[in-house]
Amino acid sequence: MGATSCPAATVRRPPRPYRPVASLRAGGRICDHRDMETTRFSFAAADGTTVEAYRWDGDGDPKAVVQIAHGMGEHAGRYARLAQALTAARYVVYANDHRGHGLTAGSPERQGDLGPGGWSGLVGDMIELGALARREHPGLPLAVIGHSMGSFALQQLLLDHSADLDAAVLSGTTAADIVAAGIDTTTEVDLSAFNAPFEPARTESDWLSRDPDEVDKYVADPACGFGLNAAGATGMAEGAAATGDPARLAGIRPDLPIYVVSGDADPLAGGGQLVQLVGERYRQAGVHDVTVVLYPGARHEVFNETNRDEITSALVTWLDRVTAR
Repeated sequence: MGATSCPAATVRRPPRPYRPVASLRAGGRICDHRDMETTRFSFAAADGTTVEAYRWDGDGDPKAVVQIAHGMGEHAGRYARLAQALTAARYVVYANDHRGHGLTAGSPERQGDLGPGGWSGLVGDMIELGALARREHPGLPLAVIGHSMGSFALQQLLLDHSADLDAAVLSGTTAADIVAAGIDTTTEVDLSAFNAPFEPARTESDWLSRDPDEVDKYVADPACGFGLNAAGATGMAEGAAATGDPARLAGIRPDLPIYVVSGDADPLAGGGQLVQLVGERYRQAGVHDVTVVLYPGARHEVFNETNRDEITSALVTWLDRVTAR
């Protein structure tokens, strides 16, 4: 997920026993999905960091590749259900755990710490994973989905690397430069601040979804719920600053299809206005195929929302159209 200047919430969940994400997944969270094969692998980043990643394959030959960049304070394993829908539609899906997250972090002490490579390293990892996926599936179109913090990274990636992908999806996104300007970069990002519009709330994470079961899964997951540390927040804010620059946006190739999807009750959406602004900026930059979809009442994690089947189906329909070109 991303970060913004919201009133800080004071409720903190008590410490939970830490279990590596691998053990959570081995317990069936990913592996019990029918008709989908999960492969865990790692790759070396440009600075030598070992990045842990996943590939999800369905039956038969894929027609295109989808790469997922997850949000802040979570991990790639949470996207297995979305991957199942995509593999059923004949996409092969790749996702890595960002630096300071999931298996790439490796321990709770490193959660939220992007390490020496920082934010630029995180964006570079996305570029490298996309290149790896293309090497493994030459000739297939590549669509990249960035959720929340992952969408901030994708917005930045598009400024200089739009030629490296065939479609972009921004989920749970916002005008990253405007939001970044309000980030307190002197301390760890406090995700509970996003819950303020929903107080009094059942949990400090109700802002994620209207589905209490999905919220409870997140709360119970020791690999979720933390923010970037001050150094990571600083890097993210610095990277986001360029994403609203018209001169930089003009460098995005005009034939790149872009899909922007959010709930209008997402605290990052600004009631939908900041999401609409993202789409309008791309149109003004000359991008021809920009789709903005706002779901009434939906919160931050649209793929975990109560109407997630509708949202996922619409995404697959869009991907089918743009990857068939």
